[in-house]
Amino acid sequence: MQSIQITKPGEINIQEASIPEINAEELLIKIKYVGFCGSDLSSYQGRNPMVNYPIIPGHEVAGTIEKTGKTVPDHLSAGQTVTVIPYTSCGECPSCRNGRSNACQFNQTLGVQRDGAMTEYIAIPWQKALVTQNLSMKELALTEPLTVGFHAASRGRITANDTVSVLGCGIIGIGAIIRSVDLGASVIAVDVDDSKLRLAEKLGAKFTINSVNENLDQRLKELTNNNGPDVIIEAAGQSSTYLAAIESVAFTGRVVCIGYAKEDIAFATKLFVQKEIDIMGSRNANSEDFIQVMEYLAKGKLQVEDLISMVVKPEKSWEAMKIWASDPGKIFKILVEFYDD
Repeated sequence: MQSIQITKPGEINIQEASIPEINAEELLIKIKYVGFCGSDLSSYQGRNPMVNYPIIPGHEVAGTIEKTGKTVPDHLSAGQTVTVIPYTSCGECPSCRNGRSNACQFNQTLGVQRDGAMTEYIAIPWQKALVTQNLSMKELALTEPLTVGFHAASRGRITANDTVSVLGCGIIGIGAIIRSVDLGASVIAVDVDDSKLRLAEKLGAKFTINSVNENLDQRLKELTNNNGPDVIIEAAGQSSTYLAAIESVAFTGRVVCIGYAKEDIAFATKLFVQKEIDIMGSRNANSEDFIQVMEYLAKGKLQVEDLISMVVKPEKSWEAMKIWASDPGKIFKILVEFYDD
C-alpha cells in the first residue's frame, strides 16, 4: 500500500508498506480522504517540535471499515463509513483523572507524535471509530478539525446571551464560529483575509472585522456598546491576537486560547486582575465534541466545498503542500484522496 511520508523538512515522498495486521480489538480502516492539518504544515516546514522524522502525517480521517478484530463489538462491521478520534490518553494523568482526556499529559496524536493516517489502510482501536450513515466522506474528513473549534466554544461556556469574537477564521476558527452561532451567541469574526470573513458571515457571524484595515479594539468596542465581547476565542496563534484578546475582552469576560503563538508574549497582567477575566487553554476535542459536529453536519447547514481548497491524489501531495507553504493564508483545507469512488 502507499503511504505519504514527510522524510525531513521540505521533503515528502511516497513509500510502499504492507497492509497492517489487526489485533482482536482493532479495526482495519480503508482510507478515502485525509485532510492536511496546520500541524502537518509545521512538520513540513520543520517548525513542529513534537515531530520526529520521518513521519506519516494526517489525523483528519474519512474511511470505511475493511475488517474487524475478533472481540470488536457487533455494532461495528465491514462496510461502515467512519471517522476517527486521533488522540490517545493514558487514563492516569491529572487530565484523564479529571475527565478531560483530550488534554492527556501523554497524548499521542496521529501524524504528530506517531505515524498518522495518510496511507491506504490504518489499524485503530475500535473505541476510536465513530460510525455514521448520514455524512459524506468529505464531511467526515472535516469533522476532526471542526471539533477543535467546538471544544473551544465549550471551554468558553458560551450561551445565547453572549457576544463572542473569534480571532482567526481558519478552519478551527470557523468551527468556533459555527458552534457559537448554533448556541445562539452574537458572533464577531476577525481575520486579515476578506474571503475568510465572507465565509464566516455566510456561516452566521453577525459582524466581521478585517484587522488590517480597521482598528480592532475600537471596532470591538463600537460593536459591543463600549463593553468588549463577553468571550474572545484566539484561533490565530499570533502574538498580536493574544494581546488583543486580553485588551479587548469585557470585564469578567472569558478568553479561550487555541492557537500556538511562535514566541513568548509579555502581557499587561494588571488586566487579568482588574477585569477578573477567565483565561483558558483549549486543546484537541473529546468524543462529545465529535458527536456535536457530526450532528451539526447532518443538518446540511454547511456546504463542505466552501471549506475545501483542493483535493489531490497522494502523488500530488508534495505539490499541494508546497503551494500551501508558499501562501498559508490563501489555503483553507487540502484533502488527499486515496481511491476513486
